[in-house]
Amino acid sequence: MTWAGSVGAFTMQETSGLQEGLPPIAERAPVEPMITEMESIGRTTGKQGGEMHTLVGRTKDARLINVWGYARLMGYDEELSLQADILKSVENEDDRIFTLKLREGHKWSDGHPFTSEDFRFWFEDILNNEDLNPWGMPPFMMAGGEAPTFEVIDETTVRFTWNSPNPLFLPELAKSRPPFIYRPAHYLKQFHEAYGDPAEIAKMAAQFKVRSWAPLFNKLDDMYNGRNVDLPSLQPWVRVDEGDDRRIVFSRNPYFHRFDSTGQQLPYIDRVVMTVADGKLIPAKTQAGESHLQARNLNFSDISVLKRGEKGEGYKTQLWLSTKGSEVSLLPNLAVKDPVWRKLNQDVRFRRALSLGIDRSMINKVLYFGLAHPGNDTVLSMSPLFREEYATKWAEFDPDKANALLDEIGLVERREDGVRLLPDGRPLEIIIESTGESRAQDDAIELVSETWRELGIRAFLKPSQRDTIRNRAISGDLVMSVWSGFENGVPTAEMPPLDYAPTRGDFLSWATWGDYYETEGKSGEKPDWAPAIRLNELYEAWLSSSSNEERSNIWHEMLQIHADETIHIGLVNEVRQPVVVKGLSNVPEKAIYGWDPGSHFGIHRMDAFYFTDLK
Repeated sequence: MTWAGSVGAFTMQETSGLQEGLPPIAERAPVEPMITEMESIGRTTGKQGGEMHTLVGRTKDARLINVWGYARLMGYDEELSLQADILKSVENEDDRIFTLKLREGHKWSDGHPFTSEDFRFWFEDILNNEDLNPWGMPPFMMAGGEAPTFEVIDETTVRFTWNSPNPLFLPELAKSRPPFIYRPAHYLKQFHEAYGDPAEIAKMAAQFKVRSWAPLFNKLDDMYNGRNVDLPSLQPWVRVDEGDDRRIVFSRNPYFHRFDSTGQQLPYIDRVVMTVADGKLIPAKTQAGESHLQARNLNFSDISVLKRGEKGEGYKTQLWLSTKGSEVSLLPNLAVKDPVWRKLNQDVRFRRALSLGIDRSMINKVLYFGLAHPGNDTVLSMSPLFREEYATKWAEFDPDKANALLDEIGLVERREDGVRLLPDGRPLEIIIESTGESRAQDDAIELVSETWRELGIRAFLKPSQRDTIRNRAISGDLVMSVWSGFENGVPTAEMPPLDYAPTRGDFLSWATWGDYYETEGKSGEKPDWAPAIRLNELYEAWLSSSSNEERSNIWHEMLQIHADETIHIGLVNEVRQPVVVKGLSNVPEKAIYGWDPGSHFGIHRMDAFYFTDLK
């Protein structure tokens, strides 16, 4: 399956509903636009027009338009293969030399040409400018400890060259929040000290209440968040200067590079309006018919309520599969500061006992009507890396085996009420910290605590704030937390196994180790646990790998370590995500829903959604 067919016989049609004064369609489109054969992506040819309404919980959720629109240099199709999108093509030589070819005649949303200068400006004047980017090269731009050589070949061709393989580069370009390795140079140069008028820059800095040109530039260079309505874009919809913080309006990009095979420019939908509402009220507002397309702030527990409103409000509740490795995952902190808890959390027998003491089938029946899959926090069955053992190992409900493991550790002393005692005499009472944002997580922990009680373990849920939990993890004070599982439960071998090793400071299982990796030893703590050390070695091996077979082998060893060690204690996965659709066609009935890869609606090509009954 591919996104685009050959150009073939192709007659462009003028787009309806656009502002007057625009050049004709032939002058707005690239010489070779991206042609979407709708049948090839399981869709039908649609109609242009209409205003789509959706609900969001925060004003800053306006950035989701750049997630859902999913115009990327490279993007994943629905079979999770990387395809050129904004780019006409990519020439990849041994994952070291990447030659990017742009579409001749492609234009920004303001009509200015999109060229190699936009890449040069980003690389030389933003990325390598210490005032704008004091952090240096991001990881995806480094290979073998070295930055790339950048070349402008011609107006539509650029090249990045590394001495070592860089398998991170192309997948990074396809992320929900991509790095935007290009910028609208013609617009942003006016705010850059090397190009702009100093007096005008000083005047604008005062207006925005910033001290110098650099913070002014970074404020206006807002490719992802979508707050600067003047910033040109390549996305299907661009923010317009109307509405307010409670009603955010986006209009079709008249220079968008995608067309259908009948010559109609995409996106089909003219305008998208995001209305900000209290997140707790969004299910009820959706049931009342206030949204044409809604998944944000809807959960599995809302399905029955949403189903009841279908007939009266004329919408349909579709059930997509969440791509998280687990909907609910318990995360023992392997780097906890308390020496007694550290030794216990790092003892594989303890983690296995905790997992064996959970009745996942019961949790599935009570919370998910038996529609989810009980099992570990790991890759899902739809991933080419899936093996049954990864999902089932140490995940059965076996209290006898769990009790035997706890006894084997030496946790045999008990209080009068049956609670086991730690080696220092404290009761085996686990504080599980939660954000309190997910009712399902909190309910699941209540069910877990019931079966753990039979093991002589007491569990207490402690609601907190996200930032507080992360800070406690970094400081080593966190003992255990509950979170959703691995964000990407459908990886291919070509996707980096970043989440499966202690590489980031916001991973609650080993935050201080991840901080050490992320800062190259400047902060955090060096891992002292053999499996974590091995996982980092494997991740580094993936970064220098040069073949799919090599990457697949690395992935499988990492997944096997997670299964053997029960690093995350997942409960259920493949949970249904409600997606409410009102009056729209081309929205798939069955699909996956996730952040990376997926961009929520992104890989399902939201630009191809259209209103069914347009007149």
